[in-house]
Amino acid sequence: MLKRPDTGIFLTFEGIDGSGKSTQARALAAALQAGGRDTVLTREPGGSTGAEAIRALLVEGAADRWSPETEILLFNAARRDHLEKTVLPALARGAVVISDRFADSTRVYQGAARASLRPLVDQLHDLVIGMEPDLTFVIDMDAKIALSRGLARNSGEDRFEDMGATFQQTLRAGFLELARMSPERVQVVDGARDMAAISADVLAATRAFMDARA
Repeated sequence: MLKRPDTGIFLTFEGIDGSGKSTQARALAAALQAGGRDTVLTREPGGSTGAEAIRALLVEGAADRWSPETEILLFNAARRDHLEKTVLPALARGAVVISDRFADSTRVYQGAARASLRPLVDQLHDLVIGMEPDLTFVIDMDAKIALSRGLARNSGEDRFEDMGATFQQTLRAGFLELARMSPERVQVVDGARDMAAISADVLAATRAFMDARA
């Protein structure tokens, strides 16, 4: 388990593939930087040299490339390196860290979508990670529309999109359930709107959170 510094603010964005969460993470980081805040924008899997190497193993290749259990181990290995090398040093100096995905994605992709593995997901998180974000935004939208967006990117990182619409619908339900279970931390944002309107809502919520923490 990692010890988190008392300084800094850790924000995360979650949602199904193609929901627009990456766009919103970038927009929030830009807005905070423009306001003079020390801000680090990062992502999972990835965000550090070691974690980026593991990312290629996870998001590329055939849908059945790894067993679900192996996926969980790889994600936790990437997350541990990301925290050690990027997130915790930034928090220690008092920065705002914004991560495009974190542990909630593992809970939903490997836990909720494959319910029998949720205990393993939780046990590994407690053993090797042991920390949560301060505030999480779930960008929510129709699974079929999000899937079409994700596939249209043709990024080469389509392993999870290739699992199909039913899988994406299950993921969406998992993120909404996560928000229901953790309302003090997770805010659901309607992603089926103009991007600027979404960004404005996210920025307002972030500023309110930061003011309450001050």
